[in-house]
Amino acid sequence: MRAGVVVTAQPGVEELAVLAEELGLRSFWVNDTPMVHGDPFVALALCAKATSRIRLGVGVTSPALRSVPAAASGFASLNALAPGRIICGVGTGNTARRTLGMPPTTAATLEEFTAALQDLCAGRSTGYREGDRVRDIRFPRTGAHVNTTDPIEFVVAALGPKAAAVAGRLGTGLISFGLLDPAAWHVLHDARRRAARHPGAPTDSYVVTALHVLDEGEDPRSDAARDATGHLVLSLLAFAADTAADTPSFAERLGPEEREAVRRLLDRRGTTATAPDRHTKLYPGYLGRIAPRDRDLVLPSLMNALALVGTRDDLRTRVTALEQAGIAELLIQPVVDPPTEMARLADLLT
Repeated sequence: MRAGVVVTAQPGVEELAVLAEELGLRSFWVNDTPMVHGDPFVALALCAKATSRIRLGVGVTSPALRSVPAAASGFASLNALAPGRIICGVGTGNTARRTLGMPPTTAATLEEFTAALQDLCAGRSTGYREGDRVRDIRFPRTGAHVNTTDPIEFVVAALGPKAAAVAGRLGTGLISFGLLDPAAWHVLHDARRRAARHPGAPTDSYVVTALHVLDEGEDPRSDAARDATGHLVLSLLAFAADTAADTPSFAERLGPEEREAVRRLLDRRGTTATAPDRHTKLYPGYLGRIAPRDRDLVLPSLMNALALVGTRDDLRTRVTALEQAGIAELLIQPVVDPPTEMARLADLLT
């Protein structure tokens, strides 16, 4: 299986991109979470100038964050800096919107936005709507500033069949966050295949997770294991806390211990599930290294569900199962010691 890495956009990110390329990783991604992390286009522009081979991805942008012309300009500009190496991840903005206290967009809007973005980035015209007015738009000229000749790879973020069907109709790949259940991936791939308008189109699937290779005799619930995976666990708990009032079905699917962890998180952050400003309390430090006092919230059940923790043999077995379920590339989010975690990923998979 191929390997890649996802990080938050910040100064110095290009140094990690250079290291990822030297380690033989296939792709390097940055999150698109406005107001929480840095700008992904600025970050990847630095990475594009510092590298020559590794693929560069935004994981993921959303129609609720940027207009189609603005997003197309950003991706086509990156494609001019790193021709043929750009990956455009697109989703409903579930995280990026909720960190602003807003709901994600719909699958229908996601599909319309992605199709228009595909057209513009390939140099084609597309319909652009503002209110009741619709106009055909395209890049009026290309040159050094944008590249619409070399292909950009598109992937749609999906946790369920509806978004996977969007990927099928648009001929894109899939990316999912913390989805390590091979059976769930079979469902996504089936939904994409059933909706595909161009069967046989080359499409890859990516899964984002965290990795902790256990030292000999190390407890899988050690502080080191919790620190390496806690950012994923706390992101799920924050989502459950944030959506408990308006989307209670998600929190209800959690077990008693997980629901208690959600309650403790809300109490610890000094907010409630119905507070209108809860997003300002739940998301500071999002996807960053957790504080030691929050280690008790990193439950073993959620660590196992969202991340890869185990011996080398254990991890190879799990990775093989994911590969057999159609995953082409494993992406990790390293937060404790990114260079070391990236090297362990490369050693495990490349």
